[in-house]
Amino acid sequence: MTALTFTVQQSGERLDALLARSVEGLTRSAAQRLLEDGAVTCRGKALKKNDRPAAGDVVEVLLPDPEPVDVLPQNIPLDVVYEDEDVIVVNKPVGMVVHPAPGHPDGTLVNALLFHCGDTLSGINGALRPGIVHRIDRDTSGLIIAAKNDRAHLALAAQLQDHSLARVYEAVAVGSFREDGGTVDAPIGRHPADRKRMAVEPRTGRPAVTHWSVLARYRGFTHVECRLETGRTHQIRVHLASIGHPLLGDTVYGSRKPWPGLAGQCLHARRLKFIHPSTGRPVELECPLPDWFQAVLRKLEAQSL
Repeated sequence: MTALTFTVQQSGERLDALLARSVEGLTRSAAQRLLEDGAVTCRGKALKKNDRPAAGDVVEVLLPDPEPVDVLPQNIPLDVVYEDEDVIVVNKPVGMVVHPAPGHPDGTLVNALLFHCGDTLSGINGALRPGIVHRIDRDTSGLIIAAKNDRAHLALAAQLQDHSLARVYEAVAVGSFREDGGTVDAPIGRHPADRKRMAVEPRTGRPAVTHWSVLARYRGFTHVECRLETGRTHQIRVHLASIGHPLLGDTVYGSRKPWPGLAGQCLHARRLKFIHPSTGRPVELECPLPDWFQAVLRKLEAQSL
């Protein structure tokens, strides 16, 4: 068991939601299981999911040891950008799903990590998501970090909450932006009519902030950099679509007609910065734009001449 304590900063939030928000890698369902098992206490009393601790309360959580992993290790090549005994950072290719899910039982990043790292991955997120601190979409490429132990996982999850773990993306969006930079501050939640999609939901959504800046302008398209302040599902795709600039190739939030040569949205996780969970020193990593992204830029430039 791994013991974790944290101090509640604001009164009134349901405990299951508080746990899921405070530990980014912990899903709400996993938080509820911990509460059902009596693993979350305050002043020696077991708490329930509907409890709303007060500001200043110290909550104690006992995280179970990793479950036996049913997901099979697979010898899938990985582009490892950084690795040590605490963390591993991978440049994920387009088309690779992060963790097993219905329709994707294997061939995922988790299968590859299990082969590469053995049984050293963090178990906080359960058997299907060992080590996974944050996710990127199947058709998004770029940097993703995984934790090799629970201590590192909790430290990185805390950085996601206080924004010291910085993630910067590059994308190609449809249309021409009037300004050279800006911020989209709009809550994101499940689409009320289509539960597979996300949407800007002012009343029911979770806070979401994306900062964007223009890198280059083309005829009918814009190359942009996006810096995440939060990490909601499909955040960049939803936010840019909400201001009239869906991503090129995004058939979910933009045009239903695919862009020739693109598997999906034109989006790449370019840079990652975090505080190392053991040394306390900042780590800054960058991976180049993949060939397919550079090919899109060359095509747009040629069309703009």
